[in-house]
Amino acid sequence: MAKLKIIVSATSSFCTRIEWALKLKGLEYELIVEDWDKGKSELLLKSNPAHKKVPVLLDDGVAIAESKVILEYIDEKWNGGDFYPLLPQDPYERAQARFWAQFADDKCAFGTWGACCAEDALEKEKAVQIALESFAHLEKQIEGKKFFAGDKIGYLDLVAGWIPHWLGVMEETGGIKILDAERFPSLHEWAQNFIEIPLIKECVPPRDFLVNYTTARLSYVRSLAPNKP
Repeated sequence: MAKLKIIVSATSSFCTRIEWALKLKGLEYELIVEDWDKGKSELLLKSNPAHKKVPVLLDDGVAIAESKVILEYIDEKWNGGDFYPLLPQDPYERAQARFWAQFADDKCAFGTWGACCAEDALEKEKAVQIALESFAHLEKQIEGKKFFAGDKIGYLDLVAGWIPHWLGVMEETGGIKILDAERFPSLHEWAQNFIEIPLIKECVPPRDFLVNYTTARLSYVRSLAPNKP
């Protein structure tokens, strides 16, 4: 089998979740890291012409885009036997994992980023409150469990895997607080358990690197705000 390749960004948790999945499956892969200072590569534009975004999985001549789609592709292609399962076998449980994975991205991740970007105090307070309400739903999903998938990590754990490392960076750079241990005790404990798994920890980028990148990214996004001179 030809070695799998992933077109990635060095800072993206959406890319890191693909690495985690491939490692869990025991599959070898090669990282192709985009250099944003040089613009988007021809390979990325050719492989994902619709969105022109990372990650993209290259598998023996075919390209698969969008991180959650890639996770499902990996799980469906390399399944059974000794391959680690990402999604549960039960149809209802699979549907629930997909639903909450989409929720975690749309409401929690992007909601937190919106709170980070907000500069107006009232706007930021409102955005933080909305994010907290979203995290409260996620808290209910992890109550009484070590991982979202049960005793072992699974699809939803990988999708929510940005929380233990990337969330703290967004809280620091955006001047917000989301993951409070008293407000979200189960989610906080899950985050600590998840990030301490060696396979997980070895793939995350250095925190200082993420802080510098996110600080620069926030400055750029805020400079584009309509009320800026």
